[in-house]
Amino acid sequence: MRLKRLHIRYYPPGIILDYEKGGQPRTKSIDLLDLTPECDVNEVLSEIRRVEPLITASRAEQVKILIQRLQDKLRQSDHRKFYLFKALQAHILPLTNVAFNKSGSR
Repeated sequence: MRLKRLHIRYYPPGIILDYEKGGQPRTKSIDLLDLTPECDVNEVLSEIRRVEPLITASRAEQVKILIQRLQDKLRQSDHRKFYLFKALQAHILPLTNVAFNKSGSR
């Protein structure tokens, strides 16, 4: 297994690993749902390194920077509200030969 890239996910907080295993590209997600701005970065990093063998000593500093960026984002106040805009109902019979527009109204 060889780690290729590290991605950051802000909501919900997490880190995504792109790696190769047997020549096939794969992804693995590390969820940091209990991360708070007050958490110690080194403790979180040591927990991730204990659980995940892809995070080696050479990549530890990069992961530490990603955790700090996640904490900075969590410190920012967010005034957006999320709500259900549209719920799509499933059709009882299978639909064939149908075209919809971008909004799904036709």
